[in-house]
Amino acid sequence: METIEAIKTRRSVRGFEAWDVSDETIVQVLDAGRWAPSGLNNQAWRFIIVRRPETKIDLSELTDYGPTVKNAPVLIVVFLDRDHMYHYVKDVQSIGACIQNMLLAIHSMGLGGVWLGEILKNREMVNKVLGAPESYELMAVIALGHPLSKIRSSKRKELNELVFREKFGAGW
Repeated sequence: METIEAIKTRRSVRGFEAWDVSDETIVQVLDAGRWAPSGLNNQAWRFIIVRRPETKIDLSELTDYGPTVKNAPVLIVVFLDRDHMYHYVKDVQSIGACIQNMLLAIHSMGLGGVWLGEILKNREMVNKVLGAPESYELMAVIALGHPLSKIRSSKRKELNELVFREKFGAGW
């Protein structure tokens, strides 16, 4: 899949078939994530892979998107390791790029995924459920699997609503 096509056709998928996702596929997704840019190449992202139904149920109770968390074959829980960061904002931005790389990889392999952030309101409880150290700050949960058949579409604002030329207020 061409990069621009992947960017424009990727959609959030919240419903999954019961089929498993192989460890090899998960490694490919994680590998795509680790190739994201990071300041000083510090790669302060860390991941916990969740497959066990009991763990997914515990996590599902910590978010309004419980059914997505509970029913996804795989969860990739993404953390910032504060013990290995050098600049908070830059490291958070690099983790956003890491997550986007993983979502594009998921899409390019014919799978579906969704970036879940609402669970951040319970970040301490997520760490407790997963036994993550205090230095691990929850950034997101990616739910992934084989998407339920469904046509997905989305719209974006026109560039002239988002971009200014040279100075604020100058039209594109």
